[in-house]
Amino acid sequence: MNKIVTGLLAAGAFCVGAMSAQAADTTLRISLQLPLKSHLGQNLALFKDEVEAASGGDIAVEIYDSAQLYKDKEVPQAVGSGAIEMGVASLTRYVGDIPAVDIFYQPFLFDSEEKVRKAVAPGSPVRGPIDDAIAGTGSTVLWWQAYGGAIMLSNGGPVATPADMEGKKVRVFGKTLGDFVEAAGGAPTIISGSEQYLAYQRGTVDIGMTGVSGVQSRSLWEVMDTITVTNNADIEFIVVANTEFWNGLPQEHRDIIAAAAAKAEQTVRDDMAAIEARAYAAAEENGMTIYRPTAEELQAWREVSAPVYEAYLAKTGDMGKAMMDAARGF
Repeated sequence: MNKIVTGLLAAGAFCVGAMSAQAADTTLRISLQLPLKSHLGQNLALFKDEVEAASGGDIAVEIYDSAQLYKDKEVPQAVGSGAIEMGVASLTRYVGDIPAVDIFYQPFLFDSEEKVRKAVAPGSPVRGPIDDAIAGTGSTVLWWQAYGGAIMLSNGGPVATPADMEGKKVRVFGKTLGDFVEAAGGAPTIISGSEQYLAYQRGTVDIGMTGVSGVQSRSLWEVMDTITVTNNADIEFIVVANTEFWNGLPQEHRDIIAAAAAKAEQTVRDDMAAIEARAYAAAEENGMTIYRPTAEELQAWREVSAPVYEAYLAKTGDMGKAMMDAARGF
């Protein structure tokens, strides 16, 4: 029997669970920056149900949503150090250790669902090297969570062309997205997802970059009135486990968790188009304007993006070039 894993439970923390940790042989605590009602939260709930049912209660899963324990930027270190067993982080949070992860934020590189699916397939020439590199940070990737395409939020009108961004402060969630903003004449500010609402409400930034599902789960229509559907990047989250903890689990438990992770990954990927459609509908129902740039306007965005590709290749060397070549071949 694996030793019960215990930890400090934040006061008032919301812990999703049909069984108490004390009744289980293994407890998995998972940190999530988004609300449980978000599609990433619901994906974790599916994983939890699968694991607890398949293990007959031997494994308990506790989900700490809304950044109760760690902010998104803190998850890689928290999981890698073993401070918590599992966590969900935006892929770009690993860019400091693995610059090549930002291939998914190269402007318009993954401009179709088919290309995204090829890139994120386990063992693909894009995902494979990333999963292997993350292993070097003390974490094991259990599954990837689709978050959809990047969109822009604004007030008073769309961000139709780079001219609309010039001189504006823009919320981003990664260095490469910041490079994209700078190439368009804007001023990037990295702000965690859980801090977006206040940043828009207080005017800390003029424009936001996020996924449309986040607009719905965070009720961002209360502080922004326009969505510009640029889909300039593919947003991916990953669920990671501390490697030492993972390797110390009984093989039977690892098999149960891996099977549940595979199901969770496939489910969220298959549901992503419908999730985004519902989020756009909810945004419109709550008064937001949805603007879809013309082909000419999108071309203007593409034209200012050349320095972003150059900077990426300069920072990532052979690994980045190999991944970029593979992505362009999809």
